[in-house]
Amino acid sequence: MAKKITIALDCMGGDRSPQVVIEGADKIASTNFDAHFLLFGDSKKILPIIGHCRYLKGRFDLIHTEDFISSDEKPSTALRRGTNSSMRLAIDSVKDGRADVVVSAGNTGALMAISKVVLRMLPSIDRPAIVTCIPNAKKQATVFLDMGANVECSADVLFQFAVMGSAFARAVLKISKPTIGVLNVGSEELKGHEEVRNVAEMLRNSALKDQFHGYVEGNDIAAGTVDVVVTDGFTGNIALKAIEGMAKMVSGLVKEGFRNSIWSRIGYLLASVSLSKSIKAVDPRLHNGAMLVGLSGVVVKSHGSADVLAFSNAIKVAISLVENKINEQIIHELQQQNHAK
Repeated sequence: MAKKITIALDCMGGDRSPQVVIEGADKIASTNFDAHFLLFGDSKKILPIIGHCRYLKGRFDLIHTEDFISSDEKPSTALRRGTNSSMRLAIDSVKDGRADVVVSAGNTGALMAISKVVLRMLPSIDRPAIVTCIPNAKKQATVFLDMGANVECSADVLFQFAVMGSAFARAVLKISKPTIGVLNVGSEELKGHEEVRNVAEMLRNSALKDQFHGYVEGNDIAAGTVDVVVTDGFTGNIALKAIEGMAKMVSGLVKEGFRNSIWSRIGYLLASVSLSKSIKAVDPRLHNGAMLVGLSGVVVKSHGSADVLAFSNAIKVAISLVENKINEQIIHELQQQNHAK
């Protein structure tokens, strides 16, 4: 018998809350009968939506609060004034053991700051990172971190990202010995700033040396050159947005191209199955859901603009992380590194 998983949802976070959050939960409830939800938010807005849900009924507890953290609120302000917000209460439920994981589409900076204060860091980790899986040309996925939590990173912090990224790839992608690359402006050893060169040297002399591929460039992310790509949050966020933007543009151009003439429409009908598979492979909605890795608790960030499909995928990611005991695997990996020193 499968173990019940309790998922805390910040129902008031994101551009289309609470509609997308509740309908996303209902979509998950339709196929995952072991999922139970703690819904944090304004009951006056949430209950009418639940009234139209088919599968969520009897599978949730609603914790009412009218307070929420806006998308433009500063993290420091959110920490001081958001103690009764839907985001804070959802994170508190993980700290208290009432929930196994929290999912929010709200303010990223606030989510990171509150999670770090409430849940604390894992042993030997200085900073949390945002990690996700990006589809690649090998029809697999590339683990990518940091996506924007830390604008500047020391070599020590980047090394911790590499350790956590390796553990994430083992747990989520089931890769026994994931290869690791450090994102750089070239593959030559002398390229890049000091922190990048220093972390490369640290990896070459660590227990991860057999997994360390070396430097990788931006095109290697989608090519699947390595299983894990490590970088600072400034570079990582720019790279991620560039990849997502290009994927949307290519998908749009392909669809537009098949509308140009009757012959192209006929061609689309003949190739529709293959094209649909290709378009889905790069659909950002099917890859929504990023973990705030390094915390003593599982926190998943959804895109703020997520639709129902995208948000439901973020919940899928959350369930997968809990089932794979991600934090236990990260702690084990960290202990191995400490023994190897």
